Amino acid sequence: MQEIAPHIFIETTYPGVTLGAINWPHGLILIDAPLRPDDIRLWRSTLANMNGGIDRLLVNLDEHFDRTIGARQVECMVAGHEKMNLLFRDRPITFKSQTVESGADWELQNGLGSIRWAPPDISFSHQLRISWDADPILLEYHPGPSACSTWVELPNQKIVFVGDTVVPNAPPFIGSADLTAWKVTLNLLLDPQYKDYIIVSGRGGVVDHNTVKEQLKFLEKVEHQLLKLAEKKSAPIEVERAAHGLLKNFEVDGDKAAHYLLRLAWGMQQYLKHHPELEQAG
Repeated sequence: MQEIAPHIFIETTYPGVTLGAINWPHGLILIDAPLRPDDIRLWRSTLANMNGGIDRLLVNLDEHFDRTIGARQVECMVAGHEKMNLLFRDRPITFKSQTVESGADWELQNGLGSIRWAPPDISFSHQLRISWDADPILLEYHPGPSACSTWVELPNQKIVFVGDTVVPNAPPFIGSADLTAWKVTLNLLLDPQYKDYIIVSGRGGVVDHNTVKEQLKFLEKVEHQLLKLAEKKSAPIEVERAAHGLLKNFEVDGDKAAHYLLRLAWGMQQYLKHHPELEQAG
């Protein structure tokens, strides 16, 4: 676990997403959850050894399986965007891990067993202010990567957890995205108000503004390819070829290449399916 500022920690060693822990005197505010039951137990044990208040609040930065599968097992109140409640209603009450080829990290794990989802106990539409200390914590909706994309901002410490808004060294998840809104959100992160901020990616720990710019450039390439594919009414094999070309933007280890290609191709196919207006735009 890495302390990025006094009483503010991140953990990047578990499979899945980057975890956060804010250790205020009132209690712990946790950001996202591990995937595997053993990792959840280890994470809870680590947190139990931290001095601080007894209260616990888990914030899910969006609805993605990678960060919500383990939420219930953390055994505390959950906060998230209000749209998460609607999306969770469309999921089975219990979920048995099975072969789903979307390129998500949870698909590479064994022994997840049956999962019961944990819809937010506390939800918000645009912003939620948490006043557990003299320093506020803001939960803010920043659309783009998904329907429920949330940032956790500590303005006094100049730290912001941005979830999948920025994914370094790997292709992001496109399937549930709004690319136009995503680019607006990335440009906000490049605004002077965030110049001196520590930016924590939900899948890579601390990143710099150059990584934010690289993410923006990559999304523009994806959007260009999607417009071309939509105009030609391309078959899935052509979408996969386009994804293969886009994957060359990353230095990918051999064992990850097939998984990342699957992530890009599946995401692009889903985007085309849910955005038929691209055909007219192309």
